[in-house]
Amino acid sequence: MNKSRLQYGAERNRVCRTRWDIPCKLFSRVARSSRMTASTGNAVPNRSERWRWLLYVAAALAGAMLTFVGARAQQKASDDAMFRKLTDSYCAAWSTGNAEAPAKFYAKENGLVFYDVAPFAYHSWKEYHDGVQKEFLDTAESIKLTAGKDLKVTRRGMIAWTTVPMHLTEKSKDGKTAEMDLRYTGIWEKRGANWVLVHEHLSTPMAGS
Repeated sequence: MNKSRLQYGAERNRVCRTRWDIPCKLFSRVARSSRMTASTGNAVPNRSERWRWLLYVAAALAGAMLTFVGARAQQKASDDAMFRKLTDSYCAAWSTGNAEAPAKFYAKENGLVFYDVAPFAYHSWKEYHDGVQKEFLDTAESIKLTAGKDLKVTRRGMIAWTTVPMHLTEKSKDGKTAEMDLRYTGIWEKRGANWVLVHEHLSTPMAGS
């Protein structure tokens, strides 16, 4: 009798454990599924925030690049206009026939090299001034120097170089007129508020070129 009761109790406990084990396992699975869903739900907003941040950065970089390109273009246009005016003023000064007039366009220290059509070179503004005045300007009744339209300007901070074709018309005191096409290169340096020439090169094309 006692043995039968013990067996019955054991059997009932086994059935009860089995009966409650199924809901417990189901609950455990549901809990794990909920945690996974919550984790995935958090990942989606995090991913969205990351992409939104990347778009903001890309837009900022694109805006900065456009601003930089616009500023460079504006600076280039300003430099071109300034050196166009400088070059035309330079030509007008030499066209006076007096070497004092263009002096303001040149740096004055010794050792600077200026290549002219003739002679081969001058090694300071004083040497340049005196040589051109004696060999060229004093023998001319009038001269006219003009710069062509194809002016090229390249600037790097406080240094700039210009290239431009020029044309020279000279009427000598003996009544003769000479026409000459010239190639011009000028190296400019900004000193204070002014740009001055620290080197220039004038040459004529070979006959037939």
